[in-house]
Amino acid sequence: MKKKLLAGVIGLSMLASMGAGAYAASNLQEIKAFLNSGLKFKVDGVPVQLRDGNGSTVLPITYKGTTYLPVRAVSDALGVAVNYDAKAGTVHLGERSEGVAILDGFEDMYQTKDPSKTSYNGKDYKEVYLNNATGSRSGSFMLYPKKKYQKLYLQVAAVGKDIEELKIQESGSLKELLQTSVTMDEGLKTIEVDIGGIEALYINADLVDGGAMFVPLIASYYK
Repeated sequence: MKKKLLAGVIGLSMLASMGAGAYAASNLQEIKAFLNSGLKFKVDGVPVQLRDGNGSTVLPITYKGTTYLPVRAVSDALGVAVNYDAKAGTVHLGERSEGVAILDGFEDMYQTKDPSKTSYNGKDYKEVYLNNATGSRSGSFMLYPKKKYQKLYLQVAAVGKDIEELKIQESGSLKELLQTSVTMDEGLKTIEVDIGGIEALYINADLVDGGAMFVPLIASYYK
């Protein structure tokens, strides 16, 4: 439903919320347009207020009978990822064609490059999250997609004991995006999650004594 709505909005034409540097580097033509405060917006029947990346209210612009909506405000309202590539002069909406490893910006006490800990089933993944502490415990870490990506492809392996419950939640609201189990028989399991419009994620697994959670940080990625 949201993808259909987004396609319709794109058909109306949208202005990207870019910085001054991006504008300075492009060929711009000055026009006379009007801020249109008379339009109201609903998504799936629920009223929404369009806002920019800083949370400030933004208004659509009307020019020669066509209404232009800010890309970031609309994508946030619909839960669709948006990212501006200044070098390529391209606005990316939704899932990207290339993956970006979750290693970028990742920090956790269980993050390791120790060669004795980074291998799984004979393959060395170079840098991993490996929670191999003792006792029954919570194995958790944070990810920060920063609304730039539509999907998370997280690879997880249960070592020693099955992981009976693993949750992926939106940080802050703790809205549950996915709940699953990871068994040893599954090997390195790829978990796909829709993360469009999400700033930060909280990943939490219930680990038991004798069990560990293995996450390769290069093989897991955003798109």
